[in-house]
Amino acid sequence: MAKEPAPVRITTAQRSHRDDIAHRQKRYLISMGIRTLCFVLAIFSIGHWFLWVFIAASFVLPYIAVVMANAGSTSDPGGPDYFAPDPDVRSIEGSARSTDI
Repeated sequence: MAKEPAPVRITTAQRSHRDDIAHRQKRYLISMGIRTLCFVLAIFSIGHWFLWVFIAASFVLPYIAVVMANAGSTSDPGGPDYFAPDPDVRSIEGSARSTDI
């Protein structure tokens, strides 16, 4: 089965509301996953100096995750995709020369 080419972007519009929320949820879940990992590492590093680094991270990351998740949507950095048409691909069958009038 032939792979379809990626669609050409022709607008500078921002991403949809659904995509924006999905992106923010993904950032939040990643941040909270790192927070959970820091908490677990703090439990296993009792008696070491870096215990306090993990504890501090596990207390600060929820605040950062919420602020990042509630931040307004960012403008989409992309823009229209500029492309050069392939001269070998024709949409209308016929000769390449348009001398027939």
